[in-house]
Amino acid sequence: MNDEIQQKVAEYRKQGFESVLLGLCDIDGLLRGKYVSLEKFASLLEKGGGFCDCVFGWDIDDQLYDTEEYTGWHTGFPDTNYRLLIDTERINPLTNTPFFLGEFANSDESDHALCPRTLLRNVVKQLEYMGYSVMAGFEYEFFVFNESTHSVREKNFQNLESFTPGNFGYSVLRASTKATEFTGLLKLCRDLGMPLEGLHCETGPGVWEAALAPMDVLSAADQATLFKTFSKSYFQQQDRMATFMAKWSMDYPGQSGHFHFSILDEQGNNVLSETGTPIGEKAQHVIGGLSAYLPEFLALYAPTVNSYTRLVKGAWAPISATWGIENRTCAVRWVSKQGNEHVEHRVPGADANPYLVAAGTLAASILGLQEGMKPNPPIVGNAYDFDDPPQSVFSTNLRDAANALDTSHDGRKILGDEFVDHFVMTRLWEHQEAQKTVNDWQLRRYFESI
Repeated sequence: MNDEIQQKVAEYRKQGFESVLLGLCDIDGLLRGKYVSLEKFASLLEKGGGFCDCVFGWDIDDQLYDTEEYTGWHTGFPDTNYRLLIDTERINPLTNTPFFLGEFANSDESDHALCPRTLLRNVVKQLEYMGYSVMAGFEYEFFVFNESTHSVREKNFQNLESFTPGNFGYSVLRASTKATEFTGLLKLCRDLGMPLEGLHCETGPGVWEAALAPMDVLSAADQATLFKTFSKSYFQQQDRMATFMAKWSMDYPGQSGHFHFSILDEQGNNVLSETGTPIGEKAQHVIGGLSAYLPEFLALYAPTVNSYTRLVKGAWAPISATWGIENRTCAVRWVSKQGNEHVEHRVPGADANPYLVAAGTLAASILGLQEGMKPNPPIVGNAYDFDDPPQSVFSTNLRDAANALDTSHDGRKILGDEFVDHFVMTRLWEHQEAQKTVNDWQLRRYFESI
């Protein structure tokens, strides 16, 4: 054991820590991990570790895929390697435990093709080869309930009690009355090294919106993944629940996971900002690429069956690959404030994996820059009233979106065949699982009348 690792373990012992919590992001954006002793932690830093590769062989409900090729009963579910990322260290105040993110790796320590964080890191490298870096930030809408993990199941997820009643977007009254919970979440985020720029009530009972501070894009995706996990932990410790479903009720708008980003040159200048013009050439290339590839990459931004209940007309979510200047009815919003020019990608839902949202967005941006793509004229007014060309209209279900990614030559070129094959398989499985269910709408509509 080298001196640096010994010193880290000694520091933890001195501070009274007896274990370390680690987490690795799976394909659905869930952090899978474990507590390890300080002795095991030291071994992981020195030699790396192994994690059962079933995390690539099961779905969000831990049900095994029956069409999986990467792993399954036929492989015996061996360990896949992982490495801890020492620079992701933070002390989790909810557990008073050091916490680290990790990345999956191959046995020879090369990058794992199915690891979402590695995928984003490699897309970022492609931009770096072009002389660019990315600053980014996520913002999330989520509903909070006065329900526990047990009570929601006892109620069969019906007639849930919201944290606050009624529609009251941007309410100072609500934020002040519930100041303990609001300021508590703000403090948790600061203590975990994922500070929020803003936190407010959105429109709907118990719905909040959080804007994470911008930073380099890989760190931004880390922060977004941590935020989704530990904000839920924060509320569950209070016997409350937060959900990041794209839409939990058809009575209210869906929950977004908007992605804001700008692209910097090697001197740190924002290349999307050009004085003397409303939108510069490189910004047009980025928007052109993003607009062109949104339909092909949609499954990355809308990865669940539930995602497509949000992407409907008039629900504050886009239905086609439109863009506009300061236009929130579009899929891509150009934010033109001087000194803060950037792109807001409004397609992703709160249910999407942050690493895959960023990877898909930047992959489309790379293609736009490489090919010098130009977007169609910006939409002025209500994008829902625009007569979309067929190639711009989004798929209305997960199966069609997954098939569009499957046949995307350019998507495979940047994201890799192995990742695309695996991700598409998981999305088609998700669609097939939904097809096996009878939902409440079907019962209400057909039970008596048919």
